[in-house]
Amino acid sequence: MSDQRFMLRSYPRAIVHLDGDAFFTSVEQSIHPDWKGRPMVTGKERGIIACASYEAKALGIKRGVRLHEAKRMCRDLIVVPSDYETYSLYSKRMFDIMRRFTPMVEESSIDEGFADLTGMRRVFHASYADIARQMQEAIHRELDITVSIGLSLTKGLAKLASKYRKPRGFTAVPGHRIHEFLRTQDIAEVWGIGPNTTEMLRKHGLRTAYDFAVQTEAWAGRMIGKIGREIRHELRGESVYPVETEEKTDYATVSKCKTFTAPSTDPAFVYAKLVRNVESAFIKIRRYQLRARMLYVALRTKDFEQRGLEARLTRATSATQEVMPLVREMFDRLYREGAEYRSTMVVLGKLESDSTEQAELFEDRVRIDRMYEASRVIDRVNEQYGKHALALGPSLLLDRHRKTDRDDQPVRKENLLPGETPRKRLAIPRLNIRV
Repeated sequence: MSDQRFMLRSYPRAIVHLDGDAFFTSVEQSIHPDWKGRPMVTGKERGIIACASYEAKALGIKRGVRLHEAKRMCRDLIVVPSDYETYSLYSKRMFDIMRRFTPMVEESSIDEGFADLTGMRRVFHASYADIARQMQEAIHRELDITVSIGLSLTKGLAKLASKYRKPRGFTAVPGHRIHEFLRTQDIAEVWGIGPNTTEMLRKHGLRTAYDFAVQTEAWAGRMIGKIGREIRHELRGESVYPVETEEKTDYATVSKCKTFTAPSTDPAFVYAKLVRNVESAFIKIRRYQLRARMLYVALRTKDFEQRGLEARLTRATSATQEVMPLVREMFDRLYREGAEYRSTMVVLGKLESDSTEQAELFEDRVRIDRMYEASRVIDRVNEQYGKHALALGPSLLLDRHRKTDRDDQPVRKENLLPGETPRKRLAIPRLNIRV
């Protein structure tokens, strides 16, 4: 089959996908210059690698590997607890740099984002490729981290291109070169095509992204449905997914999961961890003016066996206290005496807007209003003094567990500046330089 061109114009649209290179470890190496060029990982608090530097990846150490296995592979491996506060600060500055080049920026995750550069050539008197390179270089120069850039006509193509050459990669795919690029890309790399779909498509003889793009729209829809047709359009340079600049507020579910620093058989401690996850989940849905009609609770043992229960609430709510009797009941049914637990999980589902609330005939409105007011007070106090500064009683037992080296805190939490507290710190990255 000869190559089929999908587009003759170079850039009717210019979409950038930016992807941080081993973002967590890159940030750690930025604030700890002594660690540059050395194999390191984050995730000490979990006992499982959350992110591995490229120096560690070269030794076969990857995300999800247990720390004791990684240390056997590299005796000099640097292992640190994840410092999500600092990673978030770097993320914010990274997206701020992107917005210097265009106001159309979408934050898709802490280390990934899209930018629409269409029409910005007149502003910068440069090609789209040059503008994207300037963005990449500014991030490296100002934050001392590297990112990979993909530039093309759609979000799907740009995301595919950003993964092509990592780390510090740059791949630009103009419209008249789409067909050539797609021939180099495995079907499994396409955004929106998961492992099961990949295996199904391989059984139909599809191996590359190009093989999928040349199929008819009807065939793509028959195989995968609506998303199949959308992916086909995106791969052919026909934009379906716009760059969304608005902050995400339409969550289908909100989940919170916390791994213990050491497995525990103490029911009071395990319950305290579960309650903390419940509080965190409800804080988040209140921030976005949402209420939940479904609650899922799960406990996971040291051997990764997970047991959970799901309950549909009699009324949608955003008040933590309203579900606590149910949480206690679910915990008592799940907890097994003597089992060693390593994590708890809470999922809030069937979310709806606070504005859609309707009073029910036999509800105790006075009690409900009091719980909502208590939640508002908790949020105001925590906003001023730090998250979980005001919390439910079981939280008092969170320190009742065996301490291990996994309890080590990130440097910014151990070395507080004057005026900082464990709950409130300056929103600026802190460099750790020997002098």
